[in-house]
Amino acid sequence: QVQLVESGGGLVQPGESLRLSCAASGRAGRMFSITAMGWYRQVPGKQRELVAGITSGGSTNYADSVKGRFTISRDDTKNTMYLQMNRLKPDDTAVYYCNAANLLALYNWGPGTQVTVSS
Repeated sequence: QVQLVESGGGLVQPGESLRLSCAASGRAGRMFSITAMGWYRQVPGKQRELVAGITSGGSTNYADSVKGRFTISRDDTKNTMYLQMNRLKPDDTAVYYCNAANLLALYNWGPGTQVTVSS
C-alpha cells in the first residue's frame, strides 16, 4: 500500500530552485493533518538526515545547512507537503524523502526523489 510518494527532483545548476512535493495516501494520508512531517535527505555512505520539519499546526524548523534557503509547507486538504528549495548548492545533492518527523513513528519510506545540483 503506497503511503508516501515524493516528486519534483531534477538536475539544476547552483543557485537555481526546485520545489519538491510529497503526496500521502493510505494510513499516512488519513493521519496526515495531525502528523508532524519532515523532509529528509540522504547521500550515499551517509545517514539520512532531517532537513526540515513542520508540525500539524504549521510551525517549522530547519537544519542549519538549509535555513534561509528552504521552505517547508503543507496543504492538509490535499494530504501534500512541499519543500521549496532556493539558492541550491552542490552540497544539497541527495535523494530527498518525506516522512513523519517523529523518528519513533515513521511510515514506510517512499522511493524518494533525486536532486542533483551541478554546473
